[in-house]
Amino acid sequence: MTLVITILAAAIATAVWYAKAPSTDMRLGTLALIYWGAALMWCVDGINGLIEGEGFIEITDTAAMLDDAVLGVVVVAAGLVAWAIYLVAKDPKRVLRKSLVS
Repeated sequence: MTLVITILAAAIATAVWYAKAPSTDMRLGTLALIYWGAALMWCVDGINGLIEGEGFIEITDTAAMLDDAVLGVVVVAAGLVAWAIYLVAKDPKRVLRKSLVS
């Protein structure tokens, strides 16, 4: 479930970035890359599970699926927090600089 939620977030971020393509003020491409990187990480984790004899995605245990879903939501939230910190640091609309100067 973590992989599915992360891929869904990556697809949504990519679609929004593509729709707003000429405007790069909010750095949506960075958000999409954060989520695609996390999705790649979960794919590697799933492949490692296959190599160790486990399943790629746990679908038999409901409690494990719920735990994975909660982890997926936490990963998406952490990506948003990282993106927000990146936006504050880069200050693409120069809002922070203008407020500090005034």
